[in-house]
Amino acid sequence: MKSRSPKVNRAWLHEHQNDPYVRLARKEDFRSRAAYKLKEIDESFQLVRPGQCVVDLGAAPGAWSQYLRRRFAGPGGRMDGRVIAVDLLDFEPVDGVEFLQGDFGDDALLARLEAMLAGRAVDLVLSDMAPNLSGIASTDAARMCHLVELAVEFAARHLHPEGGLVCKAFHGSGYDQMTRLFKDHFRTFKPVKPKASRDKSAETFLLGIGLKRPPTAV
Repeated sequence: MKSRSPKVNRAWLHEHQNDPYVRLARKEDFRSRAAYKLKEIDESFQLVRPGQCVVDLGAAPGAWSQYLRRRFAGPGGRMDGRVIAVDLLDFEPVDGVEFLQGDFGDDALLARLEAMLAGRAVDLVLSDMAPNLSGIASTDAARMCHLVELAVEFAARHLHPEGGLVCKAFHGSGYDQMTRLFKDHFRTFKPVKPKASRDKSAETFLLGIGLKRPPTAV
């Protein structure tokens, strides 16, 4: 029997090329359509403000960092704010954005990140991290939950008491566990499905604002 994958690939390619957010990203020189997910969340909740310190987890290919850089543009293009991007993958530099390459679950990388912060509270943590999918639902759900747990743990230790965390999650097994984690740590919790997130995708974003407890001492 002939493989159907070429048809599937062509169908995906056609959909991708005709996606309005893909076209807009090309026009506005964003590296991916993901920029518009963050833009919608930011405009709805006024999360990003000049002068902030933001940690961008799972940053590659860099669309969220690009969005932050533009939001932090001051007079003469000077960057009014700080962005630290973290990813396991290579990351093409974004002007003014600091980058750490490595596994966020690795203690050595976390120590490097903490050294860069030098005790400064983080105003906003963004996590677009997602696991390599195995196709085994229970395994993939556990991996996604682990990444959310890592982001929440980092936020609990380093976030300004009034700061926020935006974290990718997937509906399905483990989703209730992830939402409980946010409700346990934040005074305000909202699940958000931006218009730029494809309808058929199980992707959503969990938003937490205002820590219920002071940051844990490092």
